[in-house]
Amino acid sequence: MDKIVAYLRSSTHKQDLTHQRLEILEFARKKKLHVTEFVEITISSRKTSKQRRIDELMDTLGGASTLIVTELSRLGRSTAEVIGLVNALIHRNVRVIIIKQNLDIQQQDMNSKIMITLFSLFAELERDLISLRTKEALSAKKSQGKRLGKPKGTLQKSKFDPHLDKIRELLAYGLSGRKIAKILGYHSHIALNTYIRKRKLRVADPLEAS
Repeated sequence: MDKIVAYLRSSTHKQDLTHQRLEILEFARKKKLHVTEFVEITISSRKTSKQRRIDELMDTLGGASTLIVTELSRLGRSTAEVIGLVNALIHRNVRVIIIKQNLDIQQQDMNSKIMITLFSLFAELERDLISLRTKEALSAKKSQGKRLGKPKGTLQKSKFDPHLDKIRELLAYGLSGRKIAKILGYHSHIALNTYIRKRKLRVADPLEAS
């Protein structure tokens, strides 16, 4: 029997996975298909393909197998990524069914081949538009005399920020960065010394006590 795999992904709560599962099972019942495996994950689309179990999915699917998803957006974070994945599956002779978009893509089907070609063009168009918008935005800022990137001297957020008042107080007592780090529960004082220096928390850095 050919393998039929359902891929379910939700960015937030697991309840959405239950809805997807029910939708897929109802679809399979109407089409007289038997889902042999469910690949489920609750994770943001911004995570890597491995974290989203896409790599695992690709290893699972082979010739004459079928993938079912509720909608295209479950497969990736951009049009280019989704289409790239669909194309890779089709080249493996995997049938791809997307319920919401009413798509049933198969390698042998002429309509599917036309659809894949259009998808590829859309993906290429999206990449070009993103690149163009980025270049235009940078060019506009440059023409307005704005400096690109973060302003020189910008201080990044630090794990030491919540202890800033305490660090100032301990420095006022003449304690070294090494001793302050120990009091605050940090294993290393090197990062704290850098934090103190960049924020100019003391007028002069005395030699650190060993």
